[in-house]
Amino acid sequence: MKLRTALAASALLAAPFTVHAAPVTGPYVSLGAGTNFTLPLGYTESRSAPSPWGGKLLSRPSYAGEGGVGYGFGNGMRVELDGNYFHNTLHVSDETTPSYHHMRTSGGLNTYGFMLNGIYDFSLGWPVQPYLGAGIGYQWLQLAHRVNDGGDYYMSGTRGSFAYDLVAGLSYQLPMVPGLSATAEYRFTQLISSPNYRLDYGRGTTTVKIGQSFNNTILIGLRYQLFNAPAAVAPAPAPMPVAAPAPMPAKTYLVFFDWDKAVLTPRATQIIAEAAADSKTQNVTTLNVSGYTDTSGTVVYNQGLSERRAKAVAAKLVDDGVPAAEIEIHAYGETHLLVPTGPNVREPQNRRVEIVLN
Repeated sequence: MKLRTALAASALLAAPFTVHAAPVTGPYVSLGAGTNFTLPLGYTESRSAPSPWGGKLLSRPSYAGEGGVGYGFGNGMRVELDGNYFHNTLHVSDETTPSYHHMRTSGGLNTYGFMLNGIYDFSLGWPVQPYLGAGIGYQWLQLAHRVNDGGDYYMSGTRGSFAYDLVAGLSYQLPMVPGLSATAEYRFTQLISSPNYRLDYGRGTTTVKIGQSFNNTILIGLRYQLFNAPAAVAPAPAPMPVAAPAPMPAKTYLVFFDWDKAVLTPRATQIIAEAAADSKTQNVTTLNVSGYTDTSGTVVYNQGLSERRAKAVAAKLVDDGVPAAEIEIHAYGETHLLVPTGPNVREPQNRRVEIVLN
């Protein structure tokens, strides 16, 4: 896969689609494929010579793959354990000795291992969701290198090293499959040790010290939330019919809640007590109690949160002397916003319950 192909895919994901990104909540799995660019790999060999000599191994980009499991906390933060495999094809040994400068070679570099990453998803109200992350792990570098000059010059071995990586990407929730997102991702991975490898050179063997390995990886993939996948966008629940306006309009009381809470505040209990008292002095037959949320969180979660808020207000009305038979409870989730906002916005005035006396 060429670099321009990966960039074009990233641009496609950034197009103005109508589906808005939501925070990753609960466990998920991910899978990606693409290409890896390894920077020239320095080496120094030490044989029975007056002084050590070495050079750089140059490679062509080839294929790369990554698979992971992770957990999203619903607030933008998630952790992810990844396994990866990068392959690069060796083609030149650029040694410092003039007679061996720019020698054609064959063989390959295989880098594989696992990384534990912390990742943060940015909620910007875009159709695509950018994210950044970093992590640590352990990688193995498998080297098989032969000089194509008719001689017997072969370097090989597999060595492990601690490593770190940096992650930047974009995700887009696919509307046709709830919980499934397409991803475009760049990763920088560095192996921090400089291990020794075996060198066979015809007349004997020695060791070669390989410098730190730097990998630039571009991946296109999929991510799927397992158990808390956001539900497909469905039509909003049909609101209950509102009574026709009477000579005296229906009186409305607004009870507000803290973010992600269904617990009544002291001010909320005062408003509910006022509504209960007014219902006894006016010709009231029904109290409509309707719960709402803001747009932060998933559609399914917000629907349940709005119902819990409405039930908390209804229970307090009953405590204040309102017959339960006169109360009708409705839950509308993040629909019917009091203050219009985009997705994933924490708006205090949208976190409410409306009490309407009819």
